[in-house]
Amino acid sequence: MAPKIFSTRSNQNAQATKKNRFPGWRRIFFGVRTRILVSYVVLMTFSTLVCILAIREILLVQLEEQVEKFLIKEIKEFKRLTKGRNPSTAQPFADDVAAIFDVFLSRNVPHEDAYLITLLNGKFYKSNPKALPATLQPNSDFVKHWDKLKQPERGQKKLTSTNTLYYLAQPVVKGKTHGVFVVAYSNHSALEQVNQAVIVIIQVTIAVLAVASVLAWVVAGRLLDPLSLLIETARSITESDLSQRIPVQGVDQIAELTMTFNEMLDRLQTAFASQRNFINDASHELRTPITIIRGHLELLGDDPQERRETVELVTDELDRMSRFVDDLLLLAKTEQPNFLNLQTVDISSLTEELYTKATALAERNWCLEHKGVGRIVADRQRLTQAMMNLAENATQHTIDGDIIALGSVVTKGNARFWVRDTGVGIPPGDQERIFERFARGSSSRRRSEGAGLGLSIVSAIATAHGGRVELKSKPGKGSTFTIVIPLDPPFGGSV
Repeated sequence: MAPKIFSTRSNQNAQATKKNRFPGWRRIFFGVRTRILVSYVVLMTFSTLVCILAIREILLVQLEEQVEKFLIKEIKEFKRLTKGRNPSTAQPFADDVAAIFDVFLSRNVPHEDAYLITLLNGKFYKSNPKALPATLQPNSDFVKHWDKLKQPERGQKKLTSTNTLYYLAQPVVKGKTHGVFVVAYSNHSALEQVNQAVIVIIQVTIAVLAVASVLAWVVAGRLLDPLSLLIETARSITESDLSQRIPVQGVDQIAELTMTFNEMLDRLQTAFASQRNFINDASHELRTPITIIRGHLELLGDDPQERRETVELVTDELDRMSRFVDDLLLLAKTEQPNFLNLQTVDISSLTEELYTKATALAERNWCLEHKGVGRIVADRQRLTQAMMNLAENATQHTIDGDIIALGSVVTKGNARFWVRDTGVGIPPGDQERIFERFARGSSSRRRSEGAGLGLSIVSAIATAHGGRVELKSKPGKGSTFTIVIPLDPPFGGSV
């Protein structure tokens, strides 16, 4: 009933998960793809806004620099003319300031929005162009201010929010004649051009941003396709089918996520397969003694001798089941962090102790081949248990007179403990399989005893120490099992 209950609960959980999934509209508006697009648009909009403001500011600064250069250039040309000769008479201008103004205004045609104004003896004289804005009319405050200047003056006045007047005024004194030459520039038209350019930039930017957003939406969808495939693959995985894998594309983080997900599926598939095999084998191993016990109890009669024999048989089967359960619990504990009780162990004394204990297992030709010198950080009892399992396994595959040798050595940063026998050996096809749970060698003469967990326990203990188990065997020539433990354990330093 347990598998059915588990399956029912799994289906209920799957249905609950489907109910709790976000509806389609929430996935569209709050999905990763939408958030990527929104983030992209916000970033691009902010960057574009900053760029447009910076461009406009740069254009305004350049405009001011151009105006400044224009004013200075006109004043320099005017000063140069005052020191020259009148082209009509080929004589110096002397005190004839009006002639200087006439020649300069006739020879210089200012560009749009620029004005050349001359004042003579406190009165408006001439200008170029003749049509002047109201701000520069002869009776304006500007002109009244300029006709009194005795020193050069530079200034600007903001007329409106989009119009600023820049000017340079240069007084000219020749004898009793006092004149003032003024160069003025209104930036209204130039500022409108700058604003028009900024508007064009904004329009182009909006169009580019719209196209870029569409492309970003498409690209984000293509980049997130592996995630969609990941979701579909995860949904298609069931307890009975873990074979689905996602194709890896590219070398980016999504590809790495895909590989990690596939590796996780590999581990899950291996774990589920191991679990199924474990359940099947464990149920088989438990079913046999239960069947034996049930059969004998059902046939139990009134004869005292028969009862005694039945009780002995049932007790033996129960003992075997108890050992089996203990082995299963031990294998389960190997995966827990507190499985080992570490301490500093002297290799030589441990080897002698192992040899003494092994000789009591059976009548064999026991031999202590070598004792390693040094210390390791290990669990003394677990190592002893692993070595006794190997020694007991050797007694089951040998007969009286066969040699069983124990030894240890320290070499290449590892402590090596071995059990060697001259028994029947292990066929090459069984040498890897025998370390699996419930596995037995095909040539074993004692297939009915044990549950096939002894070598699995040995391997688990070695792995818990950061080590491994090595096997060398030839059929008919015996086997050598070696537990290799690193002197520098991966789980920490000395104790």
